[in-house]
Amino acid sequence: MHEMALCRSIIELCREQAEQQGFRTVKTIRLAIGTLSHVEPQALEFGFDAASRGTLAEGAVLEIERPPGQAFCMVCEATVPLAQRFDPCPRCDGHQLIVTGGEEMRVKDLEVE
Repeated sequence: MHEMALCRSIIELCREQAEQQGFRTVKTIRLAIGTLSHVEPQALEFGFDAASRGTLAEGAVLEIERPPGQAFCMVCEATVPLAQRFDPCPRCDGHQLIVTGGEEMRVKDLEVE
């Protein structure tokens, strides 16, 4: 379950930012987790609840944004939506796609005290 490793990384990032910026508690963590990132939001929320116990992020709310998949089709030279990897281009049915969005996994911002 790589979601647990992601949770630990998020908590470590919060700890580092708390040291640098002088806050003591994290109230909300806003994440961008792309639909093509292979991360299950429910598993991430479950893992975060367990991993954050006893830390400055205990009880913090995770707000997860799900940017959609997007790709550039080299056949029709269009940027197209991509529901999942290895799908064909919805415009020309080609398979020469370069993923350009939906893979991100990042902390957008923190609400702290």
